[in-house]
This record gives sequence, C-alpha cells and structure tokens, in this order.
Amino acid sequence: MRHFLTLKDFTKNELLEMIDLAIKIKAQTKQREYVPYLKQQTLGMIFEKSSTRTRVSFETGIYQLGGVGLFLSANDIQLGRGEPMKDTARVISAMVDMVMIRTYEQAKIEEFAAYSKVPVINGLTDKYHPVQIMADYMTMMEFGKSQNAVVAYVGDGNNVANSWVLLASLLGFELRIATPKGYECHDDVVAFARDKKANVSFGNDPKEAIRGANVVTTDTWVSMGQEEQKEQKLKDFKGYLVDDEMMALAQEGAMFLHCLPAYRGYEVSEKVFEDHAHEVFSEAENRLHVQKGIMVWLDNHRGIHE
Repeated sequence: MRHFLTLKDFTKNELLEMIDLAIKIKAQTKQREYVPYLKQQTLGMIFEKSSTRTRVSFETGIYQLGGVGLFLSANDIQLGRGEPMKDTARVISAMVDMVMIRTYEQAKIEEFAAYSKVPVINGLTDKYHPVQIMADYMTMMEFGKSQNAVVAYVGDGNNVANSWVLLASLLGFELRIATPKGYECHDDVVAFARDKKANVSFGNDPKEAIRGANVVTTDTWVSMGQEEQKEQKLKDFKGYLVDDEMMALAQEGAMFLHCLPAYRGYEVSEKVFEDHAHEVFSEAENRLHVQKGIMVWLDNHRGIHE
C-alpha cells in the first residue's frame, strides 16, 4: 500500500504515471464519460484547515470516479476534542477506502498514515502541498511548457516552494527559487535537491530568477493561519510583486501560474493575473483531474510494497 504524503516517496516514472492517468481521465470527463474506477469506494476528507479548491476537487473527484466523499471537519469529529491522531486513524481507516487530510504539521499526517489501513493523501500541510504541484506540472504539459522547462518561483519559501523543489529534483527540469532573506525553503528540502544534484538554484533576486524562464509562478505571501504576520511580510517582500516589468524578463510567451487565492497588488499585479487568467484557472481545474489520477493510481497499487 502506498500513501501520497510527499513527492519524495515516488520515482519520476511513478509521478508521470499519475499525471498521464489524470490526463486520460480528464479527457473522458470532458466527453461526459465517467468511468467508475473507484466504484462504491469512500474517501474520508479530514479538514483542520478550511478550503475551496481542495474540498470541491476531492469531493467532486471521488463522486465522478463512482465513490462518495465524507467531509470531516476537525471540529465535527473527536480529533477536535483531543482524540490522538493515531486513534482517529485506526477508527476512520477501518471504515473508508482512502483518506485525504488537509492540516498544519506534516508530522500529523505522517502519524495518521503510520496507523492507517488505507492510502492517505496529503491535501496540504505547512511543509508540503504535493497535489497542487502535480496539477501545476500537468498544466505545464498541456500548455507545452514542460519540455526544456525553466521555472521561476518568486515569493515565500513555503509549502508550495518546497514542493516545487522536490518535483524539479525528481523530474529534472530547471527551477530557480527567489525568496527574501529569512524566508528560504526548508533546509532538508534544499539538502534533498543538492543530494539529487538537481538543477535547482536558490537566491534572493526575483529578477535574476525570472530572466529567461518560460514558467513564472508565485504564491500568497500570507498563508492561512499567518495573518498576524501580514504587515511585516509586506515590508519584507517589497520588490517581489510579479508585474509586467518582471514578466518582461521571462521568455516571450512565458506562462504564469498561481495556486490561488491570489491577492492582486501583493504577489501579482492585476494585469499580469488577468493576462494569464486562462492558465491560472486551467491550473485550478486540474486539481480535480490530477487528484483523480492520484486516487486511481493509489488504488491500483494497493498491496504493493506492503
């Protein structure tokens, strides 16, 4: 049995298998052909962090695959009253076929998976956001940007940036990370890239990162649960706004990605966002499709490596 907790757990071929499966299922969906790959299966969806895209995409996804999703807010289950994570894992995983968790600490989802009888998917933690980056790469493939890709990530060295580093290290494309000083990616993530001898660079100059890139991406500077840091971050991130001047440094026809929600005037200008809205909202839609690919792939690999 395999879990989807971090991209580090998979090979390049396995990650591409999931995306290829997602592309196949997306094509079927566009033809209104809903193949019940997960017929009568139940996905337990545990949310300690609220969500728009994660809830809608997983709940819709499991339904279109022939199953049903159960929305489980932490406030509505015993986990919210102090039940140990390992006990919650043993109870819920005995009743459902798969679990998705959106939470804070990566350690929580790791503990849940250690006691779970079914595959567990990371819907987001403070350290990683693997389903989002899989959707981003799928979008790059669809827009013809994955071949000879040069990706520039500008902004906070957060869960999204960490996951970009892992994906680039595994798939082999060039990635340039630009963060303000003090907001770098996690040390172990940087060490992973260096151990893989990946074509990943880390710096503090957003213009240098974007120059010549064919994909430019960013994320909100103030993540959920960090609202008290907003004023300080606005000062620290001065010069990191992706505007027309920044995009002009990229390759002609470069795409812009944003995992949303986007705060115009902070990490991206209104004009850049609207000029690339088709790419951004295709990326958002692909959360639905890539997560279906991940769920089906995990179901196909039950019993493997147990």
